[in-house]
Amino acid sequence: MTASGQYEEVDFDVEEALALVKEGGAPVADDSGSTGPSRPVPAPAPGTGSGKDPAEHHTATPWQRARALAGRAPRRPDTSVSVTLDAALGLVLAAPLAALSDLPSFDTSAMDGWAVAGPGPWDVRAEGVLAGQNEPQRLTDGEAVRIATGARIPQDASAVIRSEHGRTDEKERLYATRDVVHGQDIRPRGQECRSGDPLLPPGTLVTPAVLGLAAAAGYDTVAALPRPRAEVLVLGDELLTEGLPHDGLIRDALGPMLPPWLRALGAEVIAVRRLGDDAEALRKALKNSDADLIVTTGGTAAGPVDHVHPILRGLGAELLVDGVEVRPGHPMLLARLKENQHLVGLPGNPLAAVSGLLTLAEPLLRTLAGRGAPESYTLPLQDRVHGHPYDTRLIPVVLRGDRAVPLHYNGPAMLRGIAVADALAVVPPGGARAGQELEILDLPWAMAGIEVCFT
Repeated sequence: MTASGQYEEVDFDVEEALALVKEGGAPVADDSGSTGPSRPVPAPAPGTGSGKDPAEHHTATPWQRARALAGRAPRRPDTSVSVTLDAALGLVLAAPLAALSDLPSFDTSAMDGWAVAGPGPWDVRAEGVLAGQNEPQRLTDGEAVRIATGARIPQDASAVIRSEHGRTDEKERLYATRDVVHGQDIRPRGQECRSGDPLLPPGTLVTPAVLGLAAAAGYDTVAALPRPRAEVLVLGDELLTEGLPHDGLIRDALGPMLPPWLRALGAEVIAVRRLGDDAEALRKALKNSDADLIVTTGGTAAGPVDHVHPILRGLGAELLVDGVEVRPGHPMLLARLKENQHLVGLPGNPLAAVSGLLTLAEPLLRTLAGRGAPESYTLPLQDRVHGHPYDTRLIPVVLRGDRAVPLHYNGPAMLRGIAVADALAVVPPGGARAGQELEILDLPWAMAGIEVCFT
């Protein structure tokens, strides 16, 4: 067995024990970071006996369904805004992009060389034509003029001869060193599009290339959907913001990690608040927030200071997802506080929180931002991995060629694996063998950095 397998086997034993112990509702530690009693599991229906598969009594939402529910969040209907090009990167077009001018807007030279008229040889004019100059003097048959790439083609020019395909003699007469084809190396006006032509549909992600096209087509601003506004509420009295752990206190890993991760997922993070384990502070923060998405850390289980569920009930929130059949991260939740405001409650353990981000926050933010879902794909595993008996499992992997290589340190509280990972592999209940194809969830910065670069 590999070192990877050794870590996974320990993790599997713990999680299997958790699943079996929680079947009886006993107080256990779980990947929420809490050591309080677990959420009660319904007793078997009368007449079912005790020999039924415990999975029948699992009340959490299946992982795929939880992601689908998060992706159905409604977007505000009036969210289109006018954005300058320098602020539009990473947004989604809210209206079609149509050309405001012909591209190119005049006949231009595609190469450095000579513009010529008629058959050669040609008499070369003394003054050349550069890009940015006004309309040059027209050519007559037998004339040529030096021309730069992007410069306006003189009227009646029939072709451009590249610098390397022509030579001049001592009398400044030009000779072509290969056949000249009419119209060669000339970009005619409107070659790419005519004014009014549709260029891009609504819903297009604004990439650097889209910005270039919009600018070339005459735009200073574009109509786009704004970034969803997110607020992070860090819970827990045991968290330090600096220095070494001491006296039962630990460093807060989620406060530094979540805001940039949310930005990588397309959100505008408007605030990060540290509330400790103060129930009233949490209630006020939720009641007064105007963010589209509120993300909380910890407090999603049923321990003595796990206040998220009671506060949500008191505020009349609608629980859309209350626990997910996934390890790590099963105590995560998704709630609707207001018509256009959602809360994702993440477990307190770091890798469990990452699982919650990719399970609930990513599809929610994608929908709010108007982005389409990425194409799913699979890769075969390099090594076998253990699974949870009943739940999906997410494990950090690196991508090497056409294989996904499982990483060590993949327990709920561990970050060493995810810190060097390219993606998470979706392991079905029961585990996966070496060579088995598994769904892969890319991390934003591992996909050529597109989301990260846009923030």
